[in-house]
This record gives sequence, structure tokens and C-alpha cells, in this order.
Amino acid sequence: MFSKSRINEPGPKAEAEQAPVKAAESTPSFLRQSSADTTSSHVTKSKPAASVMASDLTITGNLKTTGDVVIEGIVDGDIRAHLLTVGETATIRGEIVADDIVINGRVIGRVRGLKVRLTSSAQVEGDIIHKTIAIESGAHFEGSVQRQDDPLQTSRAATAAPAAPAKEADSKPAQQQSYQQQRPEASDAVRKAAEAKKSAQS
Repeated sequence: MFSKSRINEPGPKAEAEQAPVKAAESTPSFLRQSSADTTSSHVTKSKPAASVMASDLTITGNLKTTGDVVIEGIVDGDIRAHLLTVGETATIRGEIVADDIVINGRVIGRVRGLKVRLTSSAQVEGDIIHKTIAIESGAHFEGSVQRQDDPLQTSRAATAAPAAPAKEADSKPAQQQSYQQQRPEASDAVRKAAEAKKSAQS
């Protein structure tokens, strides 16, 4: 009545497991490649490639990015970036602010970074404010070095509160006082005119 061979045979369950493999094999190869390309493109979109400024390019003005920048040309202006690499042929005249800074070329201006590295070909003329710094043998550096826990935050605070208006406010009373000392009759005339105006309005 019972047959052992039927019990041990794979039956329909095994056929169902083989069906997805056959379906994948029947999918055209160009469709399989495009799905692989889309997954790799998602990976590259998460971190864009570094922007490269060629050695024959000169920029006058400020550069600001949240990504990585490699400078090989000349920049007359400030640079803000995440990772900044100054190439051996590069010259930067301005302030540099970045999380990571690698200097192989010439920088004339202040450098602010969490990690600053001067290679043996670096030429820096300006102050360096950093959290960690490395200066290789042979690097040319003229300026002061100052360590801060957050050098980038200090830069933002300094730009947010300029000190020039306070000096102007302090200098105005001195100018008024010197004018009144030179011409006391003029200040009395102004005061009398102001009192007359108030009485006329009331």
C-alpha cells in the first residue's frame, strides 16, 4: 500500500525552491547590470568626490563648501571646506578654515583647522590655530601657533561680532567734547535753540 520511494522524493517543495533561481537566470543580463549599477550609485552619492582646482586656474573671491577641495592653482580669498588639500603648485592669499588641512604649497594668511598638517614642501606665512598639528622637516613657517579645542567655533564668533562699531562709538564723545571746548558759544547756541524748539512745541 505505501511506497517508500514516494516519501523520499523531493516533490513540489523542491521545485518551488528552484523556481526563483530559474527566474533570475531568465532575467536579461542588461537588467541585472543596471540594478547593480543603481546600488553602486547610491554608495557614491553619499560622499561626492573632491573638487579639484587645476594649476592653471586663478580665482579671486571666497570659496565655501561642505565637501573636500584640492587646490593646485591660485586663490585670492578665504576658503571654507571640510577637507582642504593645498597642492605644491598652489598659492592661497587669505584665511583657510577647514576640519582637515594638508598644506603642500604656499599659504599667506591665517589657518584654522581641527587637524593641520604641513608637509616638507609647505610655505606658510601666517598664524595657525589648531587642535592637532603636524609639521614635517623642511616646511617653511613664519607666524604663531595656537592650540584651541574648537578653532572653527572661535572663527565664527569673531566674524559674528565685529569690534569696529564699538571704537566709533567711543571716539564720538571725545570729538564732541573737543569741538565744545574749541567753540563754547556754538554749544550754548545749540542748547538755546533746542530749548526754544521744545517750548514752541509745548
